[in-house]
Amino acid sequence: MTDSTTRDRITPALQQWLLIQGFDPDNLEQRGQNGDTALMQATRMEEAEVVRALIQAGAALNARNNDGNNALWFACFRDRQDLIEQLIRAGIDFNNQNDNGATVLMYASSAGKAEMVKALLAAGADAQLMNLDDFRAIDFAANFDIVRILKHGVSKGN
Repeated sequence: MTDSTTRDRITPALQQWLLIQGFDPDNLEQRGQNGDTALMQATRMEEAEVVRALIQAGAALNARNNDGNNALWFACFRDRQDLIEQLIRAGIDFNNQNDNGATVLMYASSAGKAEMVKALLAAGADAQLMNLDDFRAIDFAANFDIVRILKHGVSKGN
């Protein structure tokens, strides 16, 4: 449940968004479809201001849905660098491994999203983590540019 300090941080606009989406403004950890929280839903919907407001209101950054994904997965899937940066700055676990052991770095690598791979590595994402089949992000690399980035890391000017 949301405590009174957190409740004070919920703006009328955020409260309205939560109600429209079927979430209880008094429980920011309420689970919706597939176990998604309001933060996950806002990220999936690419609602940057709602994501910001939820973070400020104290929504749990590292809540995981039924698949083991946190909100960062949806920001990466939607290719929203602004949301990725916002969530990382707020302290989300960018090395979260879902129920298959996959990380957002593995996803970005497999999707050929070079800029996202660079940003995740710059934030400190662990390229050596393995999924349940013992594959690392480099094993999923969609192209040579991704392989190069993962092998050599991110350098200035890269």
